[in-house]
Amino acid sequence: MSSRILTGIPVSSGISIGRAFFMGNKHNHLIPRHIINPEDIENEIKRLERGFEQVRREFEAARTNVPADLKALASIIDLHLMVSNDPKLMESVKNKITNIGITAEWALEQAVSDIEKAFNAIDDPYFRERIQDIRTVADRILARLLGMDKPREMAKGQGQIILIAHDLTPADTIELDVTKILAFATTQGGKTSHSGILARSLHIPALVGVTNVERYVQDGQPVIVDALRGKLLLDPSAEDLASYADLKLRFEAYHRNILHTCTMPGETMDGIRLDVLANVDLPEEIVEVISNGGEGIGLLRTEYAFLNRKDSPTEEELYNIYSTIANALVPNPVVFRTLDIGADKLTSDQLVDQGLNPALGLRAIRYCLRFDDIFKRQIRAILRAGAARNASMMFPMIADLEELHKAKELVQLAKEELIQEGLPFDFEMPIGIMIEVPSAVMIADILAKEVDFFSIGTNDLIQYSLGVDRSNSDVAYLYQPLHPAVLRSIKYVVDAAHEAGIEVGVCGELASDPYCFPILVGMSIDGISVTPQAIPGIKRIMRRLNMEECTELVRTILSSKTTSEINAIVKETIFKRFPDELMFYSSVLDVE
Repeated sequence: MSSRILTGIPVSSGISIGRAFFMGNKHNHLIPRHIINPEDIENEIKRLERGFEQVRREFEAARTNVPADLKALASIIDLHLMVSNDPKLMESVKNKITNIGITAEWALEQAVSDIEKAFNAIDDPYFRERIQDIRTVADRILARLLGMDKPREMAKGQGQIILIAHDLTPADTIELDVTKILAFATTQGGKTSHSGILARSLHIPALVGVTNVERYVQDGQPVIVDALRGKLLLDPSAEDLASYADLKLRFEAYHRNILHTCTMPGETMDGIRLDVLANVDLPEEIVEVISNGGEGIGLLRTEYAFLNRKDSPTEEELYNIYSTIANALVPNPVVFRTLDIGADKLTSDQLVDQGLNPALGLRAIRYCLRFDDIFKRQIRAILRAGAARNASMMFPMIADLEELHKAKELVQLAKEELIQEGLPFDFEMPIGIMIEVPSAVMIADILAKEVDFFSIGTNDLIQYSLGVDRSNSDVAYLYQPLHPAVLRSIKYVVDAAHEAGIEVGVCGELASDPYCFPILVGMSIDGISVTPQAIPGIKRIMRRLNMEECTELVRTILSSKTTSEINAIVKETIFKRFPDELMFYSSVLDVE
């Protein structure tokens, strides 16, 4: 009998073999959805308040139990505690109980659904997935309203387990016993969800977004977590067990090797140096950057401080966050990307209509220029945080020269204010832009004369260039990173940057893909910025490349006319060079 295979998204690499410990089913089907009598409204509100208070106490207790070396867990619990203390969420639910006359459980479900619709209008997947933080807290409150206990404890004497759940919070994990968890697999979550940070901080394999977990997985069932290829095998055969046991040993040996050498410079065999930097969301990820051999931060997403709060953060709040990060990495560089989100649904102090197509609406630099008070506040905080002179500022989604000029004018105004106020800052801070829309590509030669560096955001550039929503399963097959138009765009931007005497890096998925990375090297990029855990592997591949073979590969594919032809050439060429490494990687070329 063959194994049943469920598919998911790997967020922490590795292989684990063990028995499932199932944390329970999602309880939405238990929600009492009915109208209540007017005289019951006060009681429903009291039940709701008790549920919020109980969950707050649980998060506070879990927070005190977090080991000192697991700061990432503490940070996520802090976020969930903040959500549970959010008066807006509480008031939204109360209003539905009072105005519609429905049960507390149903009102909570509707309130979260309203928030979810707002988040789904956001183009950036990282921010779309922040709804999971609210959903996680709401689910926990809902369980208390339904009289369900906290996650059950593992039986005494029970060995190590593979944790299976609809969703998983750090508080759940702390309550269980992290030393006994080999791996986990959840239904909820995406590539940028907190589950990935959680798993990586625990150094265990993990899958999220796994289909049909509640339907097929049973307590104690033998399972294999393949967090290299995104598979969860149920009731594996003897052949599967032997094969995966061997793969597990080989991967662990490979991983030890790349970690051992990850602090070596990012350099090709013939001495070509590239900056190998990290994409970072949270201050707590700095530990991952350093331990994985990162040479700095090439993309710091600054939006986190704006999430799940009533008003936008103050300049001092932003300065404290930014300066902590910059000072922790001195003398290594930190690139602060300014606000890249349509924040109307995330803060209540500026409300805008996103329109029918948010991805093409008021977001990123457009939002910042509309609400320049918020933008200048952030600019001032970044300039002040750069007093140690290792920071840069980068504007996202620049589409024309006028936008860039307006943004630079605000920077100059902020500098003049800081001088008048006598506050220290970096007057010579480098200013860069992200190249992620086709119009910026076409005028890259003009833009390059106005800034200190480029960073090519390949994820957005591909989607905008090809007109493809990668998250839409009906058209995902059209998302082709090695489409001739995409490759020519990247090459044109690199050449325009170098002609103007500025550096250019790449911060999208292509930079960490072993099939695509040699192409970027052959185009003479100056650096990459990738997720911290991708750094050791990509450095190893870099040290086994030479520029001549990379430039020859670029010449070959740029003369090719079709995507399928290019994909075939790249896969054959790269696989021949790195057969051992590639067994441990998935590729953005493998779009279904």
